[in-house]
Amino acid sequence: MNRPLILVTNDDGITAPGIRKLISIVNEIGDVIVVAPNSPQSGKGHAITINSTLSFEELNLEGPQRDFSCSGTPVDCVKMALDKILPRRPDLVVSGINHGANSSINVIYSGTMSAAVEAGVEGLQAIGFSLSDLKWEADFDQAEEFIKEIVLKTLENPMPKGVVLNVNIPKLNKNDIKGIKICKQANAKWEESFDERTNPHGRKYYWLTGYFNNMDESEDADETALANGYISIVPVKFDLTAYEYMNELNSIYK
Repeated sequence: MNRPLILVTNDDGITAPGIRKLISIVNEIGDVIVVAPNSPQSGKGHAITINSTLSFEELNLEGPQRDFSCSGTPVDCVKMALDKILPRRPDLVVSGINHGANSSINVIYSGTMSAAVEAGVEGLQAIGFSLSDLKWEADFDQAEEFIKEIVLKTLENPMPKGVVLNVNIPKLNKNDIKGIKICKQANAKWEESFDERTNPHGRKYYWLTGYFNNMDESEDADETALANGYISIVPVKFDLTAYEYMNELNSIYK
């Protein structure tokens, strides 16, 4: 059988340790093409570049894969890959491994997950991988076997169109990871404020601060799974329609 074509991207930049680890894992599974930002793009969500030009260049990096560095956002990378770089539609798009979790509400802000969601918009199979460790030198080796398992099972068991996977991995040694749990997105959010400061020239500026507030202790929430030592997998859709409210809304506007 022909090896699957796998597109790899991320939001931490093409040289980030997380994406290099992900590339090494999927190189064992398929033919890999990497299209990733040339600089960190964390927190960009589903942003696209519309008011300036985009460019990409092929790099000579270690491994059998082809690496392309793109000047845009993670979503730009997916769009550019599909239109200008890939020889055909990929069998799978994988994004990550992100430095830091993208569980609960973080899926909204995440460039890593937005790249996966963009692939889903295009009708492609896609997975976003994140590790609950923000450090640049995070140990991604501990999750290697689990990531390979999830990639292989996704290729063997295609998801419905419009569904992508949000995979979050706890910061644990592989022997301490208890397994994989299928979860819902936890009811949690950032409680934020802007710290007002003054620069040496007397001009005010603001620094975003805050804390993470998890209001969901249910057993099937992704935050609960991570706290209990499990890898969480949340199936994510980009259709944001509140179907449960449509009948009531129809009664208001009839």
